[in-house]
Formats: sequence, structure tokens, C-alpha cells
Amino acid sequence: MTSIGRASVLIGAGTVASRLTGFVRTIVLVAALGGSATAAGNAFAVANGLPNAIYAIISTGLLAAVVVPQIVQAASHTDGGTAFISKLFTLGTVALLAVTAIAMLCAPLLVQLYATNFTPDQQALATAFAYWCLPQILFYGLYALVGESLNARNIYGPFTWAPIVNNIVSIAGFALFLVLFGPMGELIAWTPGRIALMAGTATAGIVIQALVLFLFWPRTRLRIRPDFRWRGVGLNRIGRLAGWTFLMVLLAQIAGVVQSQVLSEAAKDHPGVFVAQNAWLLYMIPYSLIVLSIGTPYFTRLSEHAAAGRHEDVRADIGRSIRTVGVFIVVATAALAVASVPAARMFTTSPATAAAFAIVLVCYLVGLIPNAIQFTIQRTFYMYNDTRTPFLFTIPQAAVVVATALVSGAVLPIEFLASGLALGQSLAAIVQLVLATWLLRRKIGPLGTRSWMRGLARFIVAAIPAAGAGWGVFLLTGGVHGWTTTGIILGAVGSVLIGSVTLIVYVAFLALLRAPELGPALQTLRRFIGR
Repeated sequence: MTSIGRASVLIGAGTVASRLTGFVRTIVLVAALGGSATAAGNAFAVANGLPNAIYAIISTGLLAAVVVPQIVQAASHTDGGTAFISKLFTLGTVALLAVTAIAMLCAPLLVQLYATNFTPDQQALATAFAYWCLPQILFYGLYALVGESLNARNIYGPFTWAPIVNNIVSIAGFALFLVLFGPMGELIAWTPGRIALMAGTATAGIVIQALVLFLFWPRTRLRIRPDFRWRGVGLNRIGRLAGWTFLMVLLAQIAGVVQSQVLSEAAKDHPGVFVAQNAWLLYMIPYSLIVLSIGTPYFTRLSEHAAAGRHEDVRADIGRSIRTVGVFIVVATAALAVASVPAARMFTTSPATAAAFAIVLVCYLVGLIPNAIQFTIQRTFYMYNDTRTPFLFTIPQAAVVVATALVSGAVLPIEFLASGLALGQSLAAIVQLVLATWLLRRKIGPLGTRSWMRGLARFIVAAIPAAGAGWGVFLLTGGVHGWTTTGIILGAVGSVLIGSVTLIVYVAFLALLRAPELGPALQTLRRFIGR
């Protein structure tokens, strides 16, 4: 437990620094693109989202599901896994180069696929951005491959801290663009040089982020060399496992395409692709800080227990992980929901646009707790080299996402399209969690669900008055038209104030309820702050 606590602190600290610099990066980007609901902003969001979609496939699909468990098992080989990882890295690099080349050749088609309702001029600008952004695929992939390999060797820090360098590079480039050209939200005056500076900056940050990880590779004590002899070390097995993962990710990408097509109708002046991406960025703060920092070390330990056949230990770690994550994720959901308008003001240009942005964020937050639990449940299947079952419970999830997106596009006014899609995403997460938990119980036996459900219920009971207190602070500051929405800095100050009050009341009520999880949670928090 001590090693997990130290790893969680290391990952959490890196995540805090990464998210803070990422905040600044996005604020400068929004300023350079004239706001979150501009024609140029949505064009850039679509183009820069293309390599991000591929990265999601690599980082949360193939690597998380297949590669990390295989690397953990390869550590028991006589060579420490050197031969296996050499072949794996060679194959991965070749595949990444091929995917990147194909994506760049298909850039106009990809933009048209994701942004069907953009005007021809907006599609042309998005395509120009895409040619500069798509090379990120290669470096996102290398970053994920090296980073997950470091994690599998219990070297957690670099993977979490490297994005800070990316953010610093991006902040400098976007700030330079803003100084040279000012805000450019409209489609006119986007010369090749301006396009290169904007999109090239985004790609340069990803390149440097990947290269930084290679500096830490010597800690693995593995000497990797190109090896094109891909037989004999179980790569066929990886291919069979990855087949289900590929199908699962394919479903997710189909759902994402449908969502993007619906959102492209809000090409400007209303919450669209850019607003949805920035709302997701806020949503990911508690997810990455809490779920990933605590869950990732458990992931490695779960792999070890599953590989050794210690099923009781696996079940115990599942419950422990969910309760530990839950005590933090519940209050984070409450705090971010009641502070959603001031938080949104950091990414918008007026209180009115902040209020519209906040609705999208709250709709995403409905799914935060289910997604936090799903993180542990789904990765437990991966521990047993089972990628088929996650594919099966992804089918209804993707179906709900697609259905709610199409319904939203058909019945909702354009100003609520993004909110409808965000709510549909959250409903799909709930459906997926229920099905995944049932299937995992069938696979490894009782999960102690009642135990961690009682814990979550205690957390939610404490979070209700805490959220009420935070909302009261927001109203006392003037609400939507108060001082917390008058600017970016005051929006940040207001968010911290509201969140702090929510947290204090939450802890007080957990103490009144004598929640057994409160003590360990406070110890984790103190250890995190101290380090």
C-alpha cells in the first residue's frame, strides 16, 4: 500500500501541474481563436481532434488492454523482457508511421467526415490545420507506448509530467500568435503562415512531449533495438487480443463521428465542437487527478495478482480502489457542478456564453462517477487478458451515444446540441457500468458490490449539503452576473472559493456520518500536499 500511495502522489502531483499549465494553454488558445464559439475555433478543434482520436485508441485501447499486461508478464523472462519489448516497439513504430501517412493522405476526407455541416470555407481551413496536426499521431503513439511501458515497470512520474513541457511550448506559440495577429475567430485572413504557426505549435508541443520520455528510458535497464523478427514472443496472441480492442474502439469512433457531425451544425455563435472539447477538459480535471493518479498504480498491482491467479486479492483491490477513488470523485463532481459557471468563464468571453458552456459541463458531470468506477471494472477484464467482454459491453454504450446524438440533432435547438450530446454520453456511461459490473461478477465471482455501493451512498449523502453550500456562495457573489463571471482571473478565484467551501462542508458531513473512508482519504491528501 505504501508503494501505491507514493505512486499516486507522484502521478497526482504531475497531473496537477499538467492540468494547471493545460488550463493556461487552453485559455491562451481560446483568446487567439476569438472565443469558444467561433468559426475558426471550431475548425481548429476538429482538425486538432483528429490525432487526439487516434491517441485515445492507442492509450486507452490497445496499450491499456493488451500491451501493459504483456510487458508485466515479460518481466519474468530470462532477459527481463528485452527481446519482447524490442519487437513490440519496432512493430508499434512501423504501424504508427503507416497510420500517420494514411491519415495525412485522407485529411480532406476526415475533415468532411467529422464536420459535415461546416461551410466550404470552414472545411478548407480545418483541412489546412489538419495537415499540420495529423503528424501528432506518430508522436502521441510513441508517447503512449513508452509511457505505458514505464508505468508497467513502476516508473510512473515521466508519463504524467511530460505533458507539462507540451503545455509550455504551446503557451509560448499561441501567445506569440496572439501578439502578432490578435484574436482571429473569423475565417478571413488565415494565411499559410498563420495556419502554420497555430497548428504547428500544437504539433511541436506533442513532439517534445514524446521525446522527453525517452530521457527516462535508461531507468528501465532495458536495451531496446530495432527488431523486425516478430515471431516467437507471443505477438500473435497480442494480435488476437487487440482484435477485440480494435472493434471496441471502432465502435467508439463511429459514435464520435456521429456526435461530431451533429455538433458541426453549430458552426459558430453557439456551443459546438470547441465548447464541447473545452468542457471535456474541465471534466477531465477530477478524472485525471483522482481516477488516474489513484487507479493507475492499482492497475499494475491488479495485473500482478491476476497473473498469479490470486482472485481474492483482485476482488479486494477492486473494492479498495473504488472506495478510495469514490471519496474524492463524489465531492469533485459536486464542487465542479456548482462552480461550473465561474469555471466556464475562464474559457469564454462573456457571462452569457459562460452560462451556456456550464450547461454542457454539468451534463458531462452526470457521468463522472460512473466513469470513475468503470475505470477499475474495465481494466480488471484486461488483467485477465479478456478484451472480448469489454467489446460486448461497449456495444450498448455506443448505441446509446449514437441514439442520443441523433435525437438531440433532430429535436433540440441549435444552442442545446452540445448539452444534449454531453448528457447522452453520461447516460451511456451508466448503462455501460451496470452491464460491465454484472459481467465481471459472472467472471470472477462476487465483487463486494454492496460494500462499495454503501460507501458511495455515504459520499453522496455528504455531498448534497456540501453542494448546497457551494451553490449558496455562488449566489451570494452575484450568480451568473456577479463578480465571479466578470473575467478569467476572477472566474478562477470564484471557482476556487466555491470549491473550497464545498470541500469543507463535505468533510464535515463525512465526519458526522463517521465514514470509515475519511481517515485514509485525509492521509492520502496530507501525503499528497506534503510531497
